[in-house]
Amino acid sequence: MTRRQAERWAWAAGGVGLAGTAIGWIVAPAEFPHAWLAAMTVWLGWPLGCMGLILVHALTGGRWGYALRPQLVAGMISLVVLLPALIPLLIVLPALYPWARAGAHPENRLYLNLPFFAGRGIVYLIVWFGLGGLILKALRKDLADAALRRIAPAGLILLAITVTYAAIDTTMSLDPQFASSAYGLIAISQMGLLALCVSLFAAALGPPRDEDILRSLGKLLLGLVVLWAYLDFMQVLIVWQSDLATEAPWYAVRSAGGWGIAAVMVAGGHFVLPFFALISPRVQRSRPGIAGVAALLIASAVVDGWWLVVPAAGRGLGFVDLLAMLGLLSAAAALALRAPLLPMMAGALAGRHA
Repeated sequence: MTRRQAERWAWAAGGVGLAGTAIGWIVAPAEFPHAWLAAMTVWLGWPLGCMGLILVHALTGGRWGYALRPQLVAGMISLVVLLPALIPLLIVLPALYPWARAGAHPENRLYLNLPFFAGRGIVYLIVWFGLGGLILKALRKDLADAALRRIAPAGLILLAITVTYAAIDTTMSLDPQFASSAYGLIAISQMGLLALCVSLFAAALGPPRDEDILRSLGKLLLGLVVLWAYLDFMQVLIVWQSDLATEAPWYAVRSAGGWGIAAVMVAGGHFVLPFFALISPRVQRSRPGIAGVAALLIASAVVDGWWLVVPAAGRGLGFVDLLAMLGLLSAAAALALRAPLLPMMAGALAGRHA
């Protein structure tokens, strides 16, 4: 399948998903808010993770970054979907967050209040779009790597801070009583892992890669898988040991019924199976093997997004959740496939390495 054909299929799937989501909003308005937030949570990790990996590579170097740079830049471009996607989210804000409803007085209302929430959101948008613009500008220069190295230290700090607080604001605050010091780190590792998986999957479907580069990418993927699993397990362990009334219910809701099965699926598909596959040098050097592991991790990230958000609504998975995820991810993928032809990309991949 050519890039143009893949783009057409992505636009078609995105159109069907978004149209179905709009109908679902009318027919089942109670399901839409959490369905849309779950889809945004999963998708947003892709462009922000791509941005982070580009900046990390600017500081560390290595052939892996050059091999994936076209895919990482294309993924970063999909960030423009965020602006229209925010509009429905703002409309349903009171339905999502108990602290945003009229008459609500949470204990941490100095932080969880609408004016401060909106102000933080504006800061996130300024940082993310500003940083994306600086990266594209640096990539257009003759010595792109040198230009990226100048913005990478401050850029990574700003990205880490804003992603941490954005994760707290958008998903952790679904339960105002729950608190976790590892929550932001888990979100950051998930974003980096998702961005690497999508880029690796796209690259594996392209022209053949050198086995040494594939093995380096496989090792990097293994490292991020282990990092995510370690951080997520530590959060579970700390909450389990503490057994506090403000924290334990967060996991109790997400381990009951079908959501307990989803948690097992995430553990297996996001760590156990990829870990044992990636420790094999044969899989690390295999394009189909790397593509298969990346696809499994992407699917597990989608399930994890639903598991993180939808139980807060007190319901199971529904058709609106499926349609919202299909629509938003497909539209973003279509835009990423179109990215090389966009005016903003002119010369962005032509810079010389330094």
